[in-house]
Amino acid sequence: MKTKIALVTGGSRGLGKNMALRLAEKGNDVIITYHSKKEEANAVVAEIESKGQKAAALQLDVAQLNNFDDFLQQVSQTLKEKWNTDKFDMLINNAGTGATIPFANVTEENFDALLNIHFKGVYFLTQKSLLLMNDNGSIINISSGTTRFCNPGYSVYASMKGAIEVFTRYLAKELGPRRIRVNVLAPGAIETDFNNATIRNNPQVKAMIASNTSLGRVGEAKDIGGIVAFLCSDDAYWVNGQRIEASGGVWL
Repeated sequence: MKTKIALVTGGSRGLGKNMALRLAEKGNDVIITYHSKKEEANAVVAEIESKGQKAAALQLDVAQLNNFDDFLQQVSQTLKEKWNTDKFDMLINNAGTGATIPFANVTEENFDALLNIHFKGVYFLTQKSLLLMNDNGSIINISSGTTRFCNPGYSVYASMKGAIEVFTRYLAKELGPRRIRVNVLAPGAIETDFNNATIRNNPQVKAMIASNTSLGRVGEAKDIGGIVAFLCSDDAYWVNGQRIEASGGVWL
């Protein structure tokens, strides 16, 4: 069976790292992107290779749309040099940053920054990546539990993630003829360094979320990667155009 190749944006740490590792554990090769933490990215590559899979790390700022063509040229070159192929199979749009800004304080600069990272960048990177994707592949977009429940200060972030959820359904519809499945995964509160490690650095916030979660704790990175690996697998072939929330049952 031909080994499939996944491209995971923001794969050097946090959720993206766990996604990359779990995909590798399922027998997939992985290309990850990093924004600035090259050493961390190389460490993830080494860990994937220790599992017997091939891997590579490429720099990408998802907010800089004018660099996408150059980035995808690097992807193409990497595919040829490392895999002797010209296509990959799975795209996981994970890269992103958090920002807690009360609605009254949001500036146009704040809005545009989150727009580029969480919606516009994902939209056009996906569009351009399709030229390098095999048919019968899979796209996973990462959203947020905050599209279902409201967290003060997240009006911009959650709105962009809401747009991603609509975008996902349209992609699933339009890419159907290529048998490329598209789903959206919405994590709840996860204890990582995301958004300046808000949960990790605030025990009261962590306790409050845990007390409102059916499974009694906040999420960890390891709770998410396996879901991505499953959604990209043949076992999930009939799952398409769906929003799957992974939040431990928070605020039900």
